[in-house]
Amino acid sequence: MGNMLKIYNTYTNQKEEFKPIEPNKVSMYVCGMTVYDLCHLGHARVLVVFDMVTRYLKSQGYDVTYVRNVTDIDDKIIARANENGEDFNDLTNRFINAMHEDAHALGVLPPDEEPRATSSMDDIIKMIVTLIDKGYAYAAANGDVYYDVSKFETYGQLSGKKIEDLRSGERVAVDKNKDDPLDFVLWKAAKPDEPFWDSPWGKGRPGWHIECSAMSTCCLGNTFDIHGGGQDLQFPHHENEIAQSEAATGEKFVNLWMHNGFVRIDDEKMSKSLGNFFTIREILARYRAEDVRYFILASHYRSPLNYADTMLDSAGAALSRLYTALRDSKITQMNDDSKEYVQRFEDAMNEDFNTAEAISVLFDLANQINKLKTSDSTKASALAATLKHLGDILGLLQDDPESYLKSGGSSDGLDDNAVDSLITQRAQAKTDKNWAEADRIRDELKEQGIELEDKGGETSWRRA
Repeated sequence: MGNMLKIYNTYTNQKEEFKPIEPNKVSMYVCGMTVYDLCHLGHARVLVVFDMVTRYLKSQGYDVTYVRNVTDIDDKIIARANENGEDFNDLTNRFINAMHEDAHALGVLPPDEEPRATSSMDDIIKMIVTLIDKGYAYAAANGDVYYDVSKFETYGQLSGKKIEDLRSGERVAVDKNKDDPLDFVLWKAAKPDEPFWDSPWGKGRPGWHIECSAMSTCCLGNTFDIHGGGQDLQFPHHENEIAQSEAATGEKFVNLWMHNGFVRIDDEKMSKSLGNFFTIREILARYRAEDVRYFILASHYRSPLNYADTMLDSAGAALSRLYTALRDSKITQMNDDSKEYVQRFEDAMNEDFNTAEAISVLFDLANQINKLKTSDSTKASALAATLKHLGDILGLLQDDPESYLKSGGSSDGLDDNAVDSLITQRAQAKTDKNWAEADRIRDELKEQGIELEDKGGETSWRRA
């Protein structure tokens, strides 16, 4: 038995031994997308990171219920729909479908539940009523409903912010409808030409924070194991979720908070204003989806992730090495030789999902397989099975080695048939002892990004 799984809890700022509420069961909620545009690289990171967490927990025998919500009503959605002159539902459905396509391309398994804010309106309204009844919220004269932050004693605990500092940091231009500049909106009164729902406070729609409190507790209960999301959501979104949920239920909301780090582009923060903003689709037009997934998992989930073309190129080269080890390997059953590698992999993952360390185990396996291919094929086959198994846990090595290694070149280069034809010509030249012609063909292929490997009278190839 290896180490116990330890996860860094953002709420306590330390690694903690993971003890689920129910033995062998895990309940996890992750804040999903606000669907008014295509998903970007920051979303890709959240999708891949929590998919990796789910896959690893399942591999360790946990029965996981993974809930990832969709925010399908908010200011940005309404503004974009008005700009396009379309119904907001048509807009959100289009981007939800696009998000599912992107997630699928990145090897992300669908969550068990995917609640939408617009389908959770009754639960949201019920929670706001409870908060008013318990004295944690108030209806303002303008028809909005606000949460009274001063009533929640531990406000600021998750983000490490102090109420006094937050208050002095608020701008002088105070919203006259709030009792306190820190109070945040639970229900917004409808403006003309906006979608609305009926409520005890008149026509309107919910604030963003209350949506997640209602959806998470309705799907997973008042207290659940893990709440995840990007680091940018820690304050105010997650801070406000805690305040709302614990005030409404009187119970602890979440046992463990996980936040993945920011994405940077060439060492600058990714933002639309800087113009260094990439959608998943733009990246997938240039790189294989599995290379992008590998790139995300090659860094620890809490560290900043720096996107640069060179990093994606390296990811492709690294995956090629792993696939080359699997090529020509008969994948059989794992055996005793596999145990040491599995143990090292699990030890890495049990240290707060250290995927970078876990991936290094895959390379040790690949090196060993390549050494044994000619001398001990039985052992090589068992280790190939181990490499495939551990790759599966990370959602990597999902392709057929041959097709992975032959894909990924530029689309205007040689196609597979042309490559095969040149290799046949080269073989004939070698048979004719025309070494100069054989070398010329090899060089021509290399210029086109085709790497050849001669082994036991056979030639295999891959795109560099």
